Amino acid sequence: MVLTDKCGRPLLNLRISITQRCNLRCDYCHKEGEEITSCSRGTTEEMTVEEIIRITRIAISLGIARVKLTGGEPLMRKDLCEIVKGIAAIPGLKDLSMTTNGTILGFQARELRICGLRRVNISLPTLNAETYTKLTKGKIENVLEGVKAAVEAGFYPVKLNMVILNGVNVDSVSEMMDFARQTGTILQMIELDPVNVDNAYFSVYHKFLDAHEEMLNQKALKVETRRFMQNRLIFHLPKVTVEVVHPIENGEFCAHCTRLRVTSEGKLKTCLMRNDNLVDVLAPMRQGASDEELKALFIDANHLREPYNKRRQGTSNQQLPREGNASSTDFEFNVLR
Repeated sequence: MVLTDKCGRPLLNLRISITQRCNLRCDYCHKEGEEITSCSRGTTEEMTVEEIIRITRIAISLGIARVKLTGGEPLMRKDLCEIVKGIAAIPGLKDLSMTTNGTILGFQARELRICGLRRVNISLPTLNAETYTKLTKGKIENVLEGVKAAVEAGFYPVKLNMVILNGVNVDSVSEMMDFARQTGTILQMIELDPVNVDNAYFSVYHKFLDAHEEMLNQKALKVETRRFMQNRLIFHLPKVTVEVVHPIENGEFCAHCTRLRVTSEGKLKTCLMRNDNLVDVLAPMRQGASDEELKALFIDANHLREPYNKRRQGTSNQQLPREGNASSTDFEFNVLR
């Protein structure tokens, strides 16, 4: 059984924010679309290991087979491996991944792989140490060690999330492609979106990716379209693969969204852009709700899912038209975001 919303979009993926805490301070972070609360400083109670596993088990029983752990920074939780191990053991799970800034991944990569984590996305906006520190308040040596450890631990693929910022790293794409080629990772170019970013910041640093996409299209040996991941394009170049992610105000992104999110406070979030239709699942769970009652809450949340830009579906005015070798494909876990 796979749930579909009223627009016919299947519900295939669950993103669980297991904490809002983070050891970096990136101005461009969308924080999974959550409203900023005291939890970001670790002063609000987080979901327990058992609660996260139970929520995930309910989701998988409804046909959601791919789960990504997010934050904040998931590695801030000392019980992360327990969470991973518990989710990995749920029958019906096809993919378990994590998004991380990678700065403390080097210490835990091997253990997390043994516990059942299959792949990771690592935020890496630049290879320039000074620029990295200005953007994140962190040290690039730590994240580079995290990338190395992830590859050596056997995660596949390891994806590098590069948010493109105008005037900061636009000219560093070729360097990042070379780094991805050398490390055996996949580069994921992400267009800055306005979620949890103020208008002044967005207007200064936003950069359309059309020119980069055209460059990739010319160099690619093969171009594929991820049918169940916002119809994004994957460019297979000699010895390196690059994905391009356009922002959520893009009609294609919304029209092909297959995600449901769980906030760090245990609420089902139907859309990255919205906080006005959250469905609380944690409070009922703590009040003794049965599995069937929790399933009903998931079904209610799915009924609330709709494209944020439903009136603009198909317009996709940020994307370039594609011809020739692009094909529509549903990818298995090794190339999923």
